[in-house]
Amino acid sequence: MREVDVLVVGGGPAGRALAGACAGRGLRTALADPAPGRPWSATYCAWPEELPADLPGSAVAARPVARAVLPGTGGDRDLGPYAVLHTAGLRAHLDSRLGEVTVLTGRTESCDVRPGGGRYRVRLRRTGEDGPEVTAALVVDATGAPSRLRPVAGARAEQTAYGVVVPAAAATAVLAPGEAVFMDWRSPAAVRPAGWTDWPTFLYAVPYGDGTVLLEETSLARRPGLPLPELRERLTARLAGLGVTVPRDAPVERVRFPVDTPRGPRHPVPFGAATPLVHPATGFSVAPALRLAPELATALAHHLPGDAAAATAAAHRQLWSPSARAVHRLRRHGLRTVLELPAPLVPAFFDAFFSGRSGRAFLTGRDDLSGTLAGMAGVFRAATPRVKAHMLRSASAFHPKGR
Repeated sequence: MREVDVLVVGGGPAGRALAGACAGRGLRTALADPAPGRPWSATYCAWPEELPADLPGSAVAARPVARAVLPGTGGDRDLGPYAVLHTAGLRAHLDSRLGEVTVLTGRTESCDVRPGGGRYRVRLRRTGEDGPEVTAALVVDATGAPSRLRPVAGARAEQTAYGVVVPAAAATAVLAPGEAVFMDWRSPAAVRPAGWTDWPTFLYAVPYGDGTVLLEETSLARRPGLPLPELRERLTARLAGLGVTVPRDAPVERVRFPVDTPRGPRHPVPFGAATPLVHPATGFSVAPALRLAPELATALAHHLPGDAAAATAAAHRQLWSPSARAVHRLRRHGLRTVLELPAPLVPAFFDAFFSGRSGRAFLTGRDDLSGTLAGMAGVFRAATPRVKAHMLRSASAFHPKGR
């Protein structure tokens, strides 16, 4: 039986960042993950202003300028600076802060976290055998989305994507040097083949900074998520039409995660994508987690190990200030608006989104209420009458106290 002040469940970027920050503030900290040594394979991107100031340059692979291709006119819109994180560099940076953290191998589900005597007993499971048990004053759920500790019933709105990694020289028809394509909503095929759904998708393209680029067909949000085989077919058709040759051994990236997870109970304390920090319009959550980890660890250290209840309350206040709660509700309202739009109007909605001057404010700043409201107002002003009508219909059903 191990006894700690904080047990962080989940060893992704959010979990490692928080575990290292807690240990750095003198808290006895353990980090549990089913495979703590497994390399990360996901592509993490961010808006530079959301990254912590002390993030080393080795954690950033490229800093292109992002652009969007407006679906109505086909014109480009400059979205400003963008950041593609260096997965291995970020991992090395976060691992360097785990020196005082006890790293445990095992997975945990909701039934394995048992309160008792003012502390929590947590059983870790391993394939074919029982793992260790841990007692902790406070448990942090950093298992991602969907959360292992907080399963949500029913079909969720999901972002799904299928991508390939190709040499930059093979993708010049898509991506110029020094740029990233945030969204290109033009149709992947001139004529939709039989069997494809009518839900629109877009091309996402980013450089890795090593002479290769990721080209990814993405479904922003759909309930349920658009199947990956169809996304693969769409990407193949799109790249063929652009004259991009994909090597037969090109690495593949597959993406699927929910984007409409509601805020959960206060304990286990959710963090990262489990909080959720996931932005429903981008899927981003890593940069906010990296920035919030030191602040959350400081809040916990004020009360632990003595008063776990006060630490839990402090964590909730730190993560969910009144402005952050309001922005979260507005973002989920925007997501619902998109989900309720007829499929042919989705590109027109994003035409309005990017044609205004306040779109970036909606994409960043999880507690920037004024910027979020300005961004949403800018979309409405630029929208066509049909899109405005659907936005008004969705707004009439919006509950301001929703989760």
